[in-house]
Amino acid sequence: MKKLLIFTLVGSVLSFAAFADDINEMNAKSEQLELISVEEAKSLALEAKPGIIDDIDLDNRSFVGGWDYEIEVLGKDGKEWDIYINAETGEVRKVSRDWDWF
Repeated sequence: MKKLLIFTLVGSVLSFAAFADDINEMNAKSEQLELISVEEAKSLALEAKPGIIDDIDLDNRSFVGGWDYEIEVLGKDGKEWDIYINAETGEVRKVSRDWDWF
């Protein structure tokens, strides 16, 4: 039981460190490319769908017009939502319900 607890704690710490690195990388990339900041994208996503941010990614979606933040939000309704923010303009491109298995 102790090994499981230790493994879980180590995994959580490593996950948090990786998430922090991702945020730092996104901040650096958004600054270099003159995109809206990660914090601005989070704010816009929460205006579109109030809740808790579960994940955020910055992706080049050249086939739909450039850089997007893809933000996963756990809504107040208990459902997961995907919000796509144009990283150049701050426009909310899409709000869709994430696939639920249950």
